[in-house]
Amino acid sequence: MTRSLEALDVFALSPVMPVVTLEDAALAGPLAKALLAGGIKTLEIALRTPASLEAIRVAVAEAPDLVVGAGTVLNEADLAAAIKAGARYALSPGATIPLLKAGAGSPIPLVPGVATASEIMLGFEHGYSAFKFFPAATMGGADALKQLGAPLAKARFCPTGGIGPDAVAKYLALPNVICVGGSWVAPADKLGARDWGAIETLARQAAGFAR
Repeated sequence: MTRSLEALDVFALSPVMPVVTLEDAALAGPLAKALLAGGIKTLEIALRTPASLEAIRVAVAEAPDLVVGAGTVLNEADLAAAIKAGARYALSPGATIPLLKAGAGSPIPLVPGVATASEIMLGFEHGYSAFKFFPAATMGGADALKQLGAPLAKARFCPTGGIGPDAVAKYLALPNVICVGGSWVAPADKLGARDWGAIETLARQAAGFAR
């Protein structure tokens, strides 16, 4: 299907994709604006709290220039809810065959999560070539992705999970890594303190990583 945005377009928006879990949807607007001010063009809001879908709606409404996605999409119902809330893309920590099939016919791109070569190959069979490598640090980090790159050359990745700013450059140096996901750009303590200036500074640092 033809979409206005594909997974690789999402990956190319920023070298670091901020990942947040929000308990209060009212934080989404100021957060989105701080990220944009720091040069970040995308945000993944994880569907982990009752406020998550409303947070997506708020971020979309208050910062229309930011490309907002939904994370922790576990099934078809989550994908449908994310689309209804205004998410421009969806990411999953893993993938089931029903979810892969639903994503293939979705108006927004789905980025399935993978941790092994077999899961990447299953994604290939369903038409996917862009994946979330999760949990990245636990599954071997940049070294694992380097090894996967030879036999699975068409796969492109956004590794997420346990990646701090000190590791970003190592991942981005790999030809099969387009961006990385990180919660360090908008950490819980800065969100709780509503320290938008600090988050803008972290966003500027994240946006400055070279691909």
